Amino acid sequence: MTEPETQQRQHPQPLADRSPDEVEAFLHEQQRAYESLQARGLKLDLTRGKPSSAQLDLSEALLSLPTDHRDSAGVDTRNYGGLEGIRELREMFAELLWIEPEQIVAGGNSSLVMMREVLVDLMLKGGVDSERPWGQEEKVTFVCPVPGYDRHFTLLEWFGIDTVTVPMKDDGPDVDAVAELVASDPSIKGMWLVPTYANPSGSVCSQEVAERLASMTTAAPDFKIFWDNAYAFHHLTEDEAKSADILSLASAAGHPHRPIMFASTSKITYAGAGVAFLGGSAETVQWYIGHLGKGAIGPDKLNQLRHSQFFGSPQGVRDHMAKHRAIIAPKFAEVERILSERLGGLGVATWTRPTGGYFVSLDVLDGTASRVIELAREAGVALTPAGSAFPLNNDPRNRNIRLAPTFPPLEDVTGAMEAVATCVLLAAAEKIATHA
Repeated sequence: MTEPETQQRQHPQPLADRSPDEVEAFLHEQQRAYESLQARGLKLDLTRGKPSSAQLDLSEALLSLPTDHRDSAGVDTRNYGGLEGIRELREMFAELLWIEPEQIVAGGNSSLVMMREVLVDLMLKGGVDSERPWGQEEKVTFVCPVPGYDRHFTLLEWFGIDTVTVPMKDDGPDVDAVAELVASDPSIKGMWLVPTYANPSGSVCSQEVAERLASMTTAAPDFKIFWDNAYAFHHLTEDEAKSADILSLASAAGHPHRPIMFASTSKITYAGAGVAFLGGSAETVQWYIGHLGKGAIGPDKLNQLRHSQFFGSPQGVRDHMAKHRAIIAPKFAEVERILSERLGGLGVATWTRPTGGYFVSLDVLDGTASRVIELAREAGVALTPAGSAFPLNNDPRNRNIRLAPTFPPLEDVTGAMEAVATCVLLAAAEKIATHA
């Protein structure tokens, strides 16, 4: 290969800078590539951030636990009671999440259910620091960093809660935009935030941003931060991000009841049979348990005990997550390799390079995300619907696509991403050729 050819391959000309004839030739090339793709009869899925079977196999020892049925306090975990969860598991995850055992509840298998319960309690009864139930307010609004987690937005829509969006940046939500919104609008009662390896961007909320969120002036005295730390331990590299200590920051700022933290073992052990956690001020914990007790007598403490015995210690959790990293990090590396080789330098897409979490956020040319997803579907590759990372499924620029590479085997990730790249190129060429 000659030196000019090497330079051309390393530094392709952006598609938008090419002549109409060159764009037309590129379009025909991508149409042929897409026809070949369709002929392969693929059936691949990158829609949900699920652990793979190999990851679930890491927790197989859970099925032979617990070895006894009494917890460290001698309580028979087969019986009723203990709404707050067993002490040893709460102590373990309190250390991992930077809080005190009295500030955490170990519950059932779903942190999302806990989030819904908290919203129900706030709407019907109000919070620790509320003047009245949220349901009696004329309007309730949440700040939503975007792109974000679709199930958060679905919950708000179900409750009839309004939304206002702010951009998600590398160090967390645009805190200037958040602070301006909450300072002047008393209907803004809360905000969502996935602070560590955010879904889908992979952003990590810095200590500085967290401090401003904890201390900012809010028109609503009972403003809440729903701190969904779903990926706190889900590192893809040895350079492990540390979650901001939001509870201490809020307490120091005089707003101890502002953050309500959520986490779970759903992507640590078994996605359908793990343990969920809720954290907050001691008063918030008692508020939650008080309402929970009206419809529950105790969680599955046997499952909590088996998790405690399985991990053994906080370090046991960290060691277990290193095994997850060995399985999924190569899949993320493959996503990066294919996107860089196929799309790099063409000016048709940008994407995140996460160091943790479960997703890659891909931004294609404005107005083409739905077309890319349509092309992928017709070629046998399922992607999350366009707009999913925005409230009401409304991506105003129609450009964001969430990629979830954890569940398929590595070879399927390769096939799916090659297909996605072809669809991105075809959709981009169609748009540029139309406007040439």
